[in-house]
Amino acid sequence: KESLKMEPLADVALLPGEERVIDKDLIYMCPFHGALKGKVFITNYRLYFRSTDMVSSTVTLDVPLGVIGRIEKMGGASSRGENSYGLDITCKDMRNLRFALKQEGHSRRDIFGELFKYAFPLSHGMPLFAFLSQEKFEENGWSVYNSIDEYRRQNLPSEQWRISFINESYELCDTYPVHLVVPYKATDEDLRRVATFRSRGRIPVLSWIHRENQAVITRCSQPLVGMSGKRNKDDERYLDIIREANGTPRLTIYDARPNVNAVANKATGGGYEGDDAYQNADLVFLDIHNIHVMRESLKKLKDIVYPNVEEAHWLSSLESTHWLEHIKLVLSGAIQIADKVSSGSSVVVHCSDGWDRTAQLTSLAMLMLDSYYRTLRGFQVLLEKEWIGFGHKFTSRIGHGDKNHADQDRSPIFLQFVDCVWQMTKQFPTAFEFNERCLVTILDHLYSCRFGTFLYNCESVRDSNKVRSKTVSLWSLINSDKAAYVNPFYTSDCSRVLYPVASMRHLELWVNYYIRWNPRIRHQQSPVEQRYKELLALRDQYLKKLEELQLSDSTPSSARLTNSSTPNAPLPNQHLTHLQTPF
Repeated sequence: KESLKMEPLADVALLPGEERVIDKDLIYMCPFHGALKGKVFITNYRLYFRSTDMVSSTVTLDVPLGVIGRIEKMGGASSRGENSYGLDITCKDMRNLRFALKQEGHSRRDIFGELFKYAFPLSHGMPLFAFLSQEKFEENGWSVYNSIDEYRRQNLPSEQWRISFINESYELCDTYPVHLVVPYKATDEDLRRVATFRSRGRIPVLSWIHRENQAVITRCSQPLVGMSGKRNKDDERYLDIIREANGTPRLTIYDARPNVNAVANKATGGGYEGDDAYQNADLVFLDIHNIHVMRESLKKLKDIVYPNVEEAHWLSSLESTHWLEHIKLVLSGAIQIADKVSSGSSVVVHCSDGWDRTAQLTSLAMLMLDSYYRTLRGFQVLLEKEWIGFGHKFTSRIGHGDKNHADQDRSPIFLQFVDCVWQMTKQFPTAFEFNERCLVTILDHLYSCRFGTFLYNCESVRDSNKVRSKTVSLWSLINSDKAAYVNPFYTSDCSRVLYPVASMRHLELWVNYYIRWNPRIRHQQSPVEQRYKELLALRDQYLKKLEELQLSDSTPSSARLTNSSTPNAPLPNQHLTHLQTPF
């Protein structure tokens, strides 16, 4: 009986470990095609809908449950009006879904209950799907990043910098990774004393070092100055040791916050580095707003792009969201950091706690300075290191498996960073090995809970939940099908520093992400990119044919030619090697 019920959507392939929970006939209130009758099924991973109406083409929805942020009941048993009774679903990826059901017999009770339970498993004492998945891939994504290997790539440790194991058990700072690169002159006892004066114990540690001039990017949280203007000699000396490591005359401290906010943080025990205490340092405020401002900005953006694009006053509506303005400020801050390091001066970067704006700034500056991070694998290493390793609070910002949609900790900080990366790829189309599809895939699985990569707030919690042994990495999926995520225009010799233009005139809305659900604005690959891919495929075919010819000719031809009367005649494969000129 159960299998008969499931039959209409039996052709939909499920992931290994995915199980069907419930199915239902209902009406999808499509904002583009109107009310569509169809069938929906829910598994422990997704909601899948297919229309059965005889419209020109079948409409399908394939929504990972992790994408769902809120589920509400629409209308009641006595509601009047057609299709006024059903479910309203708010998604985290810029779309909303509305389903209507028949009013009689509490027809939505079962589907609402199951959907609510599986969309928010942590609120119901159940595991996230990543822990149930049985997927297998050719590549093991967990092997992409090893912190010691990445520091070795940067020629560390060195005479000035050492790798400290003080945080091996997460005792110094429970939101930092195990391995920290710190000044050679600073002892572990110094580090402990500095940790008492930095918010959450997040001391200044090295993120990146310039190969030639040895200038460094270090990251941390705000100092605990407070209203009384406390000082800490150990912290002051520690920042001076960072400055001295490459002979920087003056250390530049980039505080991501607006000046007003940094001053206000003093009231809650935080603050910033004052001139009197840090005499060999210059403090620069970058005016990037906090997580709450970014959340409201994205909400406004969603209002003007979904379900319908606000056509009448598009430019003024877009401007009123301030989204591109925030993108500009983040990019502009990263450019200042990259420029300062490139000119030989070391920098310290922090915001309040050092896990939101700080991660945006350090990773973008590193992307500008180091071409390795612009490769497909290098970009994965960058995310593992600066975001996952250094404790960006993915659980709090995204709300994986949690029903509390109004949580004030939710914020699109990582989305904003990926948008900044996309802006850079638009301005430097040959400098990045990864393509737009790669960035969209990363964002889709930021929410999906199919992989363990973006789960939890920090490494200590990931370790205790055994994420590496019990879940699959997103990089397993991407690295097992690299061709799909590679930019055909990439040129690997592009090792220069990239300085994007961070002015409003050069920034644009990422239509293929924010407005992709609108069928009238379908993603279109550029004709040049399409033609280039065709030529690359053609080249591969010719080279394959060439290899086959060489193989088939080499043995018999050489035998024939040795007996021939023209001993100096070239072999066929000697002729053919000329053809292997790269297109």
